[in-house]
Amino acid sequence: MNEIVFSDNSSVLPRSEFAFPGPLRDRLIGAILDGRKVTTTSLALEYEFRHEALPCAGQRSIVVNSNNDPVCVIETLEVLIVPLSEVGYQHVVDEGEGHATVSDWRRGHESFWRSKEMIDSLGHAIFILDDATLVVLERFCVVELLRSTTN
Repeated sequence: MNEIVFSDNSSVLPRSEFAFPGPLRDRLIGAILDGRKVTTTSLALEYEFRHEALPCAGQRSIVVNSNNDPVCVIETLEVLIVPLSEVGYQHVVDEGEGHATVSDWRRGHESFWRSKEMIDSLGHAIFILDDATLVVLERFCVVELLRSTTN
């Protein structure tokens, strides 16, 4: 697990990376910082493959941008594991990506999950995306900004 140590060495927090470095991550970070994005979705398979624990309520992590710079600290408020078919409209809206419908959101996420970057990150694991695929729904809030958002 990648961690960031604060300069006072008093605390260590895990990193949160939204998407992969590049334009999508930059848009997602912008949505987090302006309050539009307060939920996110991951494949449960991602945690299994990486041997990582699922997020849990109360957990804090440092969001990093495409340059791997710390941007903010988020706190997980709620975690649900549900079949892909059970992702609801409010979660979709709260992802802050502008999807008008659950089906539009699902098309976008399935495209991301089938991307070369995702396949590479999962070691070319073979997986099926269908209604029964388990996803991790996480609700979070920003608790601290770590850098100026103006340049």
